[in-house]
Amino acid sequence: MAEHERSGEPQGPRTGAPEKSSVGVHGITETVKYAREEMGPVRGVRTLLALNQVDGFDCPSCAWGDPPPGERKHAEFCENGAKAVAWEATRKRVDAAFFAAHPIAELRERDGHWLESQGRLTEPMHRAPGATHYAPITWDRALRLTADRLREMEDPNRAVFYTSGRTSNEAAFVYQLLARRLGTNNLPDCSNMCHESSGAALSETIGVGKGVVTLEDITDHADLIMVVGQNPGTCHPRMLTALEQAKRRGAKIIAVNPLPEAGFGRFHNPQNVRGLAGPGTQLTDRHLPIRINGDLAFFAGLCKALLADEEAAPGSVLDRDFIDRYCDGFEQAAEAWRALDWARIQELSGLSRRAIEYTAADGMNAANVIVCWAMGLTQHRNAVPTIREIVNFLLLRGNIGRPGAGPAPIRGHSNVQGDRTMGIWEKMPDAFLDKLRDEFGFDPPRAHGLDTVDSIRAMRDGKVEVFFALGGNFAAATPDTTVTEQALANCKLTVHVATKLNRTHLCVDGGEALLLPCLGRTERDLQDGVDRFVTVEDSMAMVHASRGKLLPGSPQLRSEVAIVTALGRELFGDALGWSAMGRDYSVIRRHIEHVVPGFHSFEARVAQPGGFMLPRGPHDSRTFPTATGKARFIVNPITAVEVPAGRLLLTTVRSHDQFNTTVYGYGDRYRGVKGGRRVVFLNDHDLHDLGLADGDLVDLVSDYPDGERRAPGFRATRYPTPRGCAATYFPEANVLVPLDSTAEISNTPNSKSVIIRIEPAHAPTR
Repeated sequence: MAEHERSGEPQGPRTGAPEKSSVGVHGITETVKYAREEMGPVRGVRTLLALNQVDGFDCPSCAWGDPPPGERKHAEFCENGAKAVAWEATRKRVDAAFFAAHPIAELRERDGHWLESQGRLTEPMHRAPGATHYAPITWDRALRLTADRLREMEDPNRAVFYTSGRTSNEAAFVYQLLARRLGTNNLPDCSNMCHESSGAALSETIGVGKGVVTLEDITDHADLIMVVGQNPGTCHPRMLTALEQAKRRGAKIIAVNPLPEAGFGRFHNPQNVRGLAGPGTQLTDRHLPIRINGDLAFFAGLCKALLADEEAAPGSVLDRDFIDRYCDGFEQAAEAWRALDWARIQELSGLSRRAIEYTAADGMNAANVIVCWAMGLTQHRNAVPTIREIVNFLLLRGNIGRPGAGPAPIRGHSNVQGDRTMGIWEKMPDAFLDKLRDEFGFDPPRAHGLDTVDSIRAMRDGKVEVFFALGGNFAAATPDTTVTEQALANCKLTVHVATKLNRTHLCVDGGEALLLPCLGRTERDLQDGVDRFVTVEDSMAMVHASRGKLLPGSPQLRSEVAIVTALGRELFGDALGWSAMGRDYSVIRRHIEHVVPGFHSFEARVAQPGGFMLPRGPHDSRTFPTATGKARFIVNPITAVEVPAGRLLLTTVRSHDQFNTTVYGYGDRYRGVKGGRRVVFLNDHDLHDLGLADGDLVDLVSDYPDGERRAPGFRATRYPTPRGCAATYFPEANVLVPLDSTAEISNTPNSKSVIIRIEPAHAPTR
């Protein structure tokens, strides 16, 4: 069979002109159609009207902040958020009969979209060693089997506990407690693959590993908003409403991104008649088509230009009072900027000196500046230096510690920031571990554990026996797909707490695997006869409650909290109070109060409409808990990926019909793609130089010292990318990313800068 027939993907993507505006009537019709097909009309409307409401449930999609309670619309969601809800609340089911009819080998031939579109998992399933099918297993047997395999290990560090960013605060807290009670800090999570670089850079420069900007800072106070390495129209669509509010107030918005995106054009706000019937709001004042991985050089150029203007007219540009009172390292950084060569800056950034100086002038004329970014910056070799240079740019004019100013890493998954706050990190500081010890009466391990990339290496090398995943699609989200799938298959036992079937669940060889079906964000969580709620933290450090409204998709579904606490009780007995925590989540929140800073009076404060904000010292009081007690200018030598002649630099992107690894359909309306995902976007000059025509079928090949990797059967598509730069979809291109190609310091995979060559298509192979 051809690959598209095995996967379920239609034969051959078709491409047309990309859209230059976002949302509007088309977005509404797509939302309604999708919700009706998956949930049914009445159930769909009832469910969507509870989405992101004060007494409803938090969107299981992105981590964008919610407006204040009194300002929320009845339809407080975007197209992709509605699809995420419909995908979870679907009426389709994957039960024991499905697994009996489909051997694992057959399911491996299907792609991720087909697997997830079959519906919700309904009961625990077990793949016995060497078995060809998953078969039903009781909850008691599944938990006992997991506990037995964990006890059999000679070293607790031979277990890995992975966490998805959708996991609630309560589930994340008991999960990290279980791992540390077992004796390991092997707690990789999806942050390792996305914003780990942001956390490393911000911790070093301002002392807080997360953004310090609020939604109100963007909508009400910022004069200049720079959106860098981020596509809000697809990845964080509700951000467009906030940008529109800022724009109508008079803020300037600059997009810095290799590709033009529909979300940078006219926004047709579906919440009002003017947005739907009128011409829409042109959101960005300027789009800078930066070279892939040219952001470090660009921000260094901004700093150089600001410094030059200050030295030409002392006291007119830089905030010297702020720099002298709150910062250190300025003189060393200034010396480095003076020495930079403009020709080198232009070469690495792909932007002209005039464009950079013009942008610097915008920064100089703006009283308050916010820089937003996402994974377009974080997944490069020099990601941490790049984000440190963004902080340098903000510090020069005191753009941290006042309304409307600061760094704003925009997180991709709904509680990925909260999971880290709760202790899901392989390198939690001793202060957290000390409080955990004092609260629970055991001494947690202190040696740092494995992050995501190091976990794959350890599994590959036979050093991991048990892999436990609390949500997520590990094999699809991680780099070096072939290596990762085999690494998972090396484990004696893999355990997956999940709502739907995905490709990770099929990475089995001689070992055992368990599928443990859990409640989704949309569903009621009844424990001890009482409806329970959980909490999440958004990108703006707001903590709020989430309450599911739908009846569970199966009587056998359990909450993530219930699954983890039941396993804790099976492993250790009830000395730590696992049973009480599983029955009543307020018990967990009382423990969190005592362990996690900023959560005092947790239960009372989260009961307030909209929840509460965690402390943000750099923003609120200009306190910087760094190594020096001050915000730090850091010298970052400018670098970029050197691409050999005849090669291109590839970045990965999401389609508009996708969230993370979940693909809702085979199209990308905003980029003009229909009926498939295996397309590679190329500059017209590069197509000509490679002897290709628009529509030719090609293979993408990455050639690194450890060998060649090939992604076959992509359609070359003319697109306005910078010359020498190409783009294609994640996760299809993950096979091209070497496991050992990671960012300095953060160890994040370099998925946004992959050196490739393009060849005429070979016979397609998986």
